[in-house]
Amino acid sequence: MAREYSGLQMHHQLEAKRKRLTWILGVSALCILFYVLGAWQTTPSSQYDVYTRVGCDNNSATSDSNGSNQSLTNLDFASHHQVALDSSKTISQFPPCDMAYSEYTPCQDKVRGRKFDRDMMKYRERHCPTKQEMLLCLIPAPPKYKTPFKWPQSRDYAWYDNIPHKELSIEKAVQNWIQVEGDRFRFPGGGTMFPRGADAYIDDIGELIPLTDGNIRTAVDTGCGVASFGAYLLKRNILTMSFAPRDTHEAQVQFALERGVPAMIGIIGSMRLPYPARAFDLAHCSRCLIPWQNNEGLYLMEVDRILRPGGYWILSGPPINWKKYWRGWERTKEDLKQEQDAIENVARRLCWKKVTENNDLAIWQKPINHAGCVKEVMCKSEDPDTAWYRSLEACITPVPQVLSSDEVAGGELLKWPERAFSVPPRLSRGSVPGLGVDRFIEDNEQWKDKIAHYNRIIAPLRSGRYRNIMDMNAYLGGFAAAVAKYPVWVMNVIPAHIDYDTLGVIYERGLIGTYQDWCEAFSTYPRTYDLIHASGLFTLYQHRCDITYILLEMDRILRPEGSVIFRDTVELLVKIKSITDGMRWKSHIVDHESGPFNPEKILVAVKTYWTGEATKRKPK
Repeated sequence: MAREYSGLQMHHQLEAKRKRLTWILGVSALCILFYVLGAWQTTPSSQYDVYTRVGCDNNSATSDSNGSNQSLTNLDFASHHQVALDSSKTISQFPPCDMAYSEYTPCQDKVRGRKFDRDMMKYRERHCPTKQEMLLCLIPAPPKYKTPFKWPQSRDYAWYDNIPHKELSIEKAVQNWIQVEGDRFRFPGGGTMFPRGADAYIDDIGELIPLTDGNIRTAVDTGCGVASFGAYLLKRNILTMSFAPRDTHEAQVQFALERGVPAMIGIIGSMRLPYPARAFDLAHCSRCLIPWQNNEGLYLMEVDRILRPGGYWILSGPPINWKKYWRGWERTKEDLKQEQDAIENVARRLCWKKVTENNDLAIWQKPINHAGCVKEVMCKSEDPDTAWYRSLEACITPVPQVLSSDEVAGGELLKWPERAFSVPPRLSRGSVPGLGVDRFIEDNEQWKDKIAHYNRIIAPLRSGRYRNIMDMNAYLGGFAAAVAKYPVWVMNVIPAHIDYDTLGVIYERGLIGTYQDWCEAFSTYPRTYDLIHASGLFTLYQHRCDITYILLEMDRILRPEGSVIFRDTVELLVKIKSITDGMRWKSHIVDHESGPFNPEKILVAVKTYWTGEATKRKPK
């Protein structure tokens, strides 16, 4: 009986296990079946059918580069997601501003600037409006505004109606800065110190220092004019940050950006330039009217801060070789000699080596380290990269310590283009807390998928539709590096108050950028960017300031028919869309490149074409 009972029990146990296994397999099969059915219902036959390039009509179909039509599947979350943000709730449709504001630069406003001290050019530095002074209207384009010429034609031509200013063509006629030819401007490539053209001038420099072997990649041009120096360095794979103040040379930076050349409104005054330490391989001043010898050499010390170890400083024009040129400069020999002697003295204090003085051009080189420098004049500040509203200091910014006299402080960089994807020394040496080599490599891989996705949801980046691009929250510069092969350039922006400062990493990759607090306006003219990328930006700023003003600032700097790519949470994108719908933008939300199950979504927007009226009144 015992054996019979035991056998019966074993039979029932096996039967129970079989039923349990059958039940598990059945439930699993049903789950898989319903998942496949759900995916089949929401997924078209081809991934390319989901996305369309944004036009002025969300309901219209557009064609891709191969001519095939694509239909758009809009993701609508508006009735299901709500979020409370700092934003203006009183305006649903933003009116156009008066035409007097067509070239408005909020933080470089001439009227506001007159209230500040002229000492050290403080009145031409950034002075932003208070919240009560900020505009809640859309900056209008000129009445006959046209889409700018595509690159590389834009280097040489711009439409007169887009920047209706003839002042420079008259004031700088002899120097060949700019000429008016019918309905357009032509840029012959001339400059104050290079009447034969920037190309020939750069060739002359190339005879003195190596410009084309990939060692020099990033440059800064102080007092750039219409940025012809930077424009012609591009053909030598040198990316130049050109800047000049908004002064009597009306719209010079605006002309530079209209040409498709990187530029910002800026000045060396009482504050540090908004760039990290050791950023540029080359710095240039061609009769830029900066008094380098004044204030104990303060301005040259700032150039030294942003110049990479081993980098070059080029000065052309007065007072260089004054013995030969002093009569044409309408200054006394004594005055010019005193100025050059003072500059040479500051350069020696900085441990710079004078490479050459050739005609009216001189070149110095910063040492690769400070092993042999005088220590008592070194700055005591902890972070040499801190540059947002930071006062200049009359001291030498120290570079990272080295173990030998032939070691490059901060680490040696690879030549361009290998530099773009090699691990930057700031990361390999652990200089950015919380970010390491693995994260850099992972970010580069992710950008391959992101760029492929962008080329499906907007006009392809290789098409020439975009030239000037801004990345408002650039992180490691992965976007700019990934599109470096296309005919575009990217202004990489690092928010000034972010926990990690990666702008130095971006420069070590051979890219350019700036610091910026997006609660304030950017240092540029209206209508200067074709494409704006904003990844996670509104997560950063949703509680810092009114996001409506950030979106209005984006509208100010975006060209008519320009595009914006937002990446953020659904809740934030829905709120952003509700505001931009009142800004004459067309937009729609699409899935993340990894698919519909990623909680991060993408909002693609296009600023529609419209212009202001021809009448013009003075702002109150």
